[in-house]
Amino acid sequence: MLDFILKKVVLILLPFIQMFGIYVIFHGHLSPGGSFAGGIIVAVGFICYSLVFGAEKGQEKIPHKITNLIESFGTLWYGLMGLVGVLRGAGFLLNKGAVAVGQPGNLFSGGLIFLITFGVGLKVASTMVTLFFTLTEEE
Repeated sequence: MLDFILKKVVLILLPFIQMFGIYVIFHGHLSPGGSFAGGIIVAVGFICYSLVFGAEKGQEKIPHKITNLIESFGTLWYGLMGLVGVLRGAGFLLNKGAVAVGQPGNLFSGGLIFLITFGVGLKVASTMVTLFFTLTEEE
């Protein structure tokens, strides 16, 4: 019962941490931050939960199989977004000329950058969670 307050604080803050991480990922092409920073913030939410409630409960929330799938999907998504430029006659991951870019400052003003940061953010978050669980495993 000594960590009752800590558990309650983490449960209250966890949704806000996750939402802020998602915000940083999706607005990375408009403001400082981006997929790496946002992915780390999302991973920190899961890591905090695991540190306070125990690694077993953390792995129940996001099992190793799920993190592997998310890591693979993030990499595949990045590659597919790169091929969009190739399929439209431009270079790999080339935005200009491959897709229409919008008005500067709008959410979809970066062309493919918005979608690329989504995939990289997923990859970074799942990799950090996997790394944390791997390093904390007991033999």
